[in-house]
Amino acid sequence: MKTAFITGVTGQDGAYLAKLLLEKGYEVHGGVRRISQPETTRLDLLGVTKDVVLHEFDLGETNNIFRTIDRVKPDEFYNLAAQSFVGASWELPVYTADVDGMAVVRILDTLRTLSPETRFYQASTSEMFGLVQEVPQSETTRLYPRSPYGVAKVYGHYITMNYRESFGLHASSGILFNHESPLRGKEFVTRKITLGLAALAHGGTDAVELGNMDAQRDWGFAGDYVEGMWRMLQQDEADDYVLATGTTTTIRDFFTFAGEALGMDLEWSGEAENETATDKKTGKLLMKVNPKFYRPAEVDLLLGDASKARETLGWAPKVDIRQLAEMMAKSDFDALK
Repeated sequence: MKTAFITGVTGQDGAYLAKLLLEKGYEVHGGVRRISQPETTRLDLLGVTKDVVLHEFDLGETNNIFRTIDRVKPDEFYNLAAQSFVGASWELPVYTADVDGMAVVRILDTLRTLSPETRFYQASTSEMFGLVQEVPQSETTRLYPRSPYGVAKVYGHYITMNYRESFGLHASSGILFNHESPLRGKEFVTRKITLGLAALAHGGTDAVELGNMDAQRDWGFAGDYVEGMWRMLQQDEADDYVLATGTTTTIRDFFTFAGEALGMDLEWSGEAENETATDKKTGKLLMKVNPKFYRPAEVDLLLGDASKARETLGWAPKVDIRQLAEMMAKSDFDALK
């Protein structure tokens, strides 16, 4: 039986990955921050909480990382934990730099010292591309991050590459484009949309307030992407891989797909800060733009080229954007019943 350790095990990706590894016969350990009662809602929803061994784990505490790895000595280590909300990174730039950047080298150096045979996965991100230098973006595209989050992730990405090349660690980075699910945090735009529309479908009156409706993202299903993470660590040689659908969608279109899944007939009007969406059937206001949700430096277009993952890993996404929007909208609608 293989042993895996997942930081961020209670998050969206961590929960899906824990479920996948348990189904493959792994003994799964997960790191959680020290709080009075660990938040295991996502693990509960997937029915795997009792099967995951939880450890108090703090990305900012080197000695804690050292002791935990020394106890578990995992075959595979997946570093998914992070301050992952891009918008918050401008308010928390130093904290974001520490837990999304410096924590990676704390883990890598501990593995180098205690368990160099452990295979390591680093959760990199398409936000590293930022002001994109080419379309689509691949593993060789120049990085140009546009947020403290993206900058911190660039450090984590390159230090993973450096430890692989310097010390021979089996250390891989997955450059994952946006991946969503019904387990997505409520502060992220896709979940904000589906929750807001579900509430409106149940008779609510508060329109969803959003920022840049023209921003384009390559959105996939988190359940598909964690399989790609696992496949990376099964390769003989470590490497870096983009995981993406190769399809780009505006926030406006995602909103439309989610609304249609709930039986709404959307009508758009206005531009920029005056843009709104209403339901033709009821006349109800569904969306309005609020400039406070504009980012200080916007990432306008992300579109991934996952050719390398398809060819080398045999990985491909199964859920398309319409299916994803429908899945999330109906899940939130049912949860609000």
